[in-house]
Amino acid sequence: MSNFTRRQLLVAAAPAVAATPLLKLAVDQKSAPAATHHLAGAHADMTGAMTPAPGGPHDLDALLYPPAALAHQPGRVREYEIAAVDREIEVAAGVFFAAWTYNGTVPGPVLRATEDDVLRVKFANGGSHPHTIHFHGIHPANMDGVFEVVEPGGSYTYEFPARPYGMHLYHCHSTPLKKHIAKGLYGALIIDPPAARRPALELVMVLSGFDTDGDGANNFYGVNGPAFYYAKYPIRVRRSQTVRIYLANLTEFDLINSFHLHGDFFRYYPTGSGESFEYTDTVMLCQGQRGIVEIDFSNTGRFMFHAHQSEFTELGWMGFFEVTD
Repeated sequence: MSNFTRRQLLVAAAPAVAATPLLKLAVDQKSAPAATHHLAGAHADMTGAMTPAPGGPHDLDALLYPPAALAHQPGRVREYEIAAVDREIEVAAGVFFAAWTYNGTVPGPVLRATEDDVLRVKFANGGSHPHTIHFHGIHPANMDGVFEVVEPGGSYTYEFPARPYGMHLYHCHSTPLKKHIAKGLYGALIIDPPAARRPALELVMVLSGFDTDGDGANNFYGVNGPAFYYAKYPIRVRRSQTVRIYLANLTEFDLINSFHLHGDFFRYYPTGSGESFEYTDTVMLCQGQRGIVEIDFSNTGRFMFHAHQSEFTELGWMGFFEVTD
């Protein structure tokens, strides 16, 4: 699979997805016109058991559902342990990627604190390359993860007051930076405001891509890891409750990624650090941009969400909400 080009994957994906494994998707360029003819029906095919997503229905639950928010209590210590680990992961059915991970997953674990907590992260480098953790937010210079490079076998403890509240992220800042991010060293950091947000079903979505052939262009795209996962396993929500999504873009090699919702609008709070919002159905994010999406579904049924770059959608960045009363 590592020798398949991005173009071959894109051309072949739509007609093959419901009938053949992804390992057979590489096709001769001469078949492109016939293959492209089927693109219009691709979305209808990319649901259910035949969708080429690896894993079971609850494999990504720890990344999709964040830890519970805690009431404001200044000075409380929120402690996490993170290890860098080299690990091969399955990014689409039968397609494996030699990743650099935090705690074995791409993205890494969801970290959460309340503003004025003390965030303490014990980092151990069990990988084969020097790594760090750089947190977006406000912290002292020696907690920034740029100069505090941790060699393989080493460790470092990051500790600082959690602020400001909002949706943030963390990632490795060792050089070459693009390689460390492209290989999978990133994750979500939620800092809750002192006054609790109103009740909602809370989800985390980290957008990313995977360059499986090493040519500096992504072959697959996904949310919280594998391509097509939430098309195979739709996210079940209720029309009667607000759905709050902590959204972040960590895609390397592409300047822009995006989130588009079918059938409804949502409130989008940039960075999640204020009360102002845009009412829309599509947001564009450069790498490192993030925010909070709040949806109050008007109707029941199955509604698609995906990147509004069609190529990203056909290569895995797509999913569905199953909305019930």
